[in-house]
Amino acid sequence: AGKSTLLRAVSAARPRVADYPFTTLHPGLGVVSVGPLRSFVMADIPGLIEGAAEGAGLGTRFLRHLGRTRLLVHLVDVSPFDGSDPAYDARAVVAELERFNPALAARERWLVLNKTDLLDEAAIAAAEQAICAALGHTGKVYRISALTGAGTARLAADLMTRLEQMAAESVESAEPELSSSLPPSS
Repeated sequence: AGKSTLLRAVSAARPRVADYPFTTLHPGLGVVSVGPLRSFVMADIPGLIEGAAEGAGLGTRFLRHLGRTRLLVHLVDVSPFDGSDPAYDARAVVAELERFNPALAARERWLVLNKTDLLDEAAIAAAEQAICAALGHTGKVYRISALTGAGTARLAADLMTRLEQMAAESVESAEPELSSSLPPSS
């Protein structure tokens, strides 16, 4: 799908990249900087296959890592080299998340279509429609080319903004708990 290539495009990390699937065997981390004092850590998790929730492939070894994330980026290859159906593949990943941990599957997930540089606009639009229908996705969809960098700066900036919003919401929801545990002032 291009997860390692995306990590290379938006950070200084240099994960192994090859022209075949499932190159990533271990999670990779990269610091994504989008401006002064604005950065976040992006994780590149090995790809999931059907049966991962039951231990197939690298299985639950890496699904557990996803539990530490605040937001999931579902990167979908819209032009798979093997001719597989991107909509089917995207749904299979979501199904594995649901089987492994329904709460994890319900976590905020952004849909990012990669390798858009390999298709014309009509093919990209058709792939987007099919993938969104397969996933029941009605949110924003990002179209990128991790290899050329097209769309990656906007994706990184929008991710940073959303992570900052999530952090602020977390602080706001914790404030009532904090103030109720403080002794009354005299």
